[in-house]
Amino acid sequence: MSAFLPGVPQPGEVNPAFGKYIGKAQAFPDPIQKLTEQLNEVGTLLRPLDAQKQNHRYAPGKWSIKEVIGHLIDTERVMAYRALRIGRADQTPMASFDENAFAAASEADRADWGELLEEFEHVRHATILMLRRMPESAWARIGTANNAPLSVRALAYIIIGHVTHHLEIIRERYL
Repeated sequence: MSAFLPGVPQPGEVNPAFGKYIGKAQAFPDPIQKLTEQLNEVGTLLRPLDAQKQNHRYAPGKWSIKEVIGHLIDTERVMAYRALRIGRADQTPMASFDENAFAAASEADRADWGELLEEFEHVRHATILMLRRMPESAWARIGTANNAPLSVRALAYIIIGHVTHHLEIIRERYL
């Protein structure tokens, strides 16, 4: 466990649209520990998948598992960047991002599976290291993203809940 536990996000720290992700993660008092555990969970679940499973779409117009992993990478980068800016007391409002445009432009289906998983691991390690070094006072600091309040601790829980959400979908609809 980390020495500092930031507590779960409180009302006013996060856009209610992120509530489903916060709900999936709020049971974990130590977000850094959960981020680390989740890294192992992703590798254990996904590393063994063959090319057919990696490229499987459970319905027309849905992302392949490769595209889901690309989406997780992109989203974690965006959320970690927001956490860095807010944690460093940057009050400049940040824009939203279009996850579908990112997914299409990433061409994740063309990526090497091992490299895609390695990229997720590196991005997650970078997120963990950044949050470990985040000053305690920064965790409750609030900035603005997508015209709504957002705290560093909310972002940590959003990252956890977002990956949890997509792993549930992978287990239920892809595997």
